[in-house]
Amino acid sequence: MSAIAALRVSDEINLSGFVQMLKHLQLPHRVAEEAGEQVLWVPSAAYAEQVRELYQRFPLGDVEGVLAGAEPAPRPYRPGLLQQLKASPMTTAVLLLCFVVAVITWLGDNLEAVSWLSFVDFRVEGEYGYFTQLSDTLAEGQWWRLVSPMLLHFGILHLAMNSLWFWELGRRIEYRQGRWLLLGLTLLFSLGANLAQYWYSGPSIFGGLSGVLYGLLGHCWIYQKLAPNPVYELPRGVLIMMLVWLVVCMTGVFELLQFGAIANAAHVGGLLAGCVTGLLGGALARRQR
Repeated sequence: MSAIAALRVSDEINLSGFVQMLKHLQLPHRVAEEAGEQVLWVPSAAYAEQVRELYQRFPLGDVEGVLAGAEPAPRPYRPGLLQQLKASPMTTAVLLLCFVVAVITWLGDNLEAVSWLSFVDFRVEGEYGYFTQLSDTLAEGQWWRLVSPMLLHFGILHLAMNSLWFWELGRRIEYRQGRWLLLGLTLLFSLGANLAQYWYSGPSIFGGLSGVLYGLLGHCWIYQKLAPNPVYELPRGVLIMMLVWLVVCMTGVFELLQFGAIANAAHVGGLLAGCVTGLLGGALARRQR
């Protein structure tokens, strides 16, 4: 269910008392400044109607008066999993494709299958791997390799963590800016992440949605700074955690602990690409407002 703008008032009006009253009543809400106005967003029409009624009666936030006569807040609408899947077809399709590839490649153990989706082709002879150069790969018309590594995952934990974050971030972008833009951003961030990793480490085996995830994170982050909206509002702790995780991975500690190599350049490349698209998209949305 989409967010509803329950109130629009001048930015000269002090809403602090009314907002405190809503918090006391445990009414979910968010206030954003848009073009000289304060916009109070709520998650459903039922909440919007109640907020408007409360503001007409108690604009200064008279908590005692509200408690004496206000009806209890309606319960939030929580769609089921099937409804969420139907509402986010592109997010669902990308994740489903990752699951199918995970089965075909046996989560990276089937190297022959992995070689068809890796950034450059390779073959394994004994204990050695022999990689094709990118220019030769593209000359053979294998252009899908520029983005296909995002479908590869190496281990169930790798797949599970990336899937959960893509589900969380992908749905937000699909809802706010559409399924086709989500697909375009996903392919763009995959391309940027893969090129960055190839430029940094040379021909090697790497993959996963994590570069795309950092792109989606950067897109939502910068877009929200320029054109605030309730869909792209992420808990501050999430952004800090993801950036701290990026820095920790870049220290090489996980390689020292023999947890496997991490494609740090892909993460940075995806994040930078996402910041650029967030800057462009946010600036355009701000100008339209």
